[in-house]
Amino acid sequence: MAEPSRPRSSQRMRPAPLLFEPAEAAADPEHFFDLESMDDPRELLARATELTLAFRAATDRSVEFQAIAAAQLADPRRFDRLTTAAIAERAQWTEDYAKKMIEFGRELMRADSGATDPGPQAPH
Repeated sequence: MAEPSRPRSSQRMRPAPLLFEPAEAAADPEHFFDLESMDDPRELLARATELTLAFRAATDRSVEFQAIAAAQLADPRRFDRLTTAAIAERAQWTEDYAKKMIEFGRELMRADSGATDPGPQAPH
């Protein structure tokens, strides 16, 4: 499912804060950010929606950072550059996906260096 591109200059939506859970709570498979203890379905829906948006935002940002790191590691100007195959292995990607992520990272870095394009779409 393709998502629409968003301008790099657009304001990022502020996700709900993700609170880290104590180890004993995380060990309980039924425990998830205290959602299981909510009795009011309106409150449950609101908090679950906040968490969904926060996880989506975190995923988008982490994919962008993965792409930038992949592009930097593949940079031919680096004496210690990695091959596409090595990057794919480290990130547990296929080589085709690694190629797409490297190009995506290069596009992100170009956009951050002053280009005015609307911003790239993450590969799926």
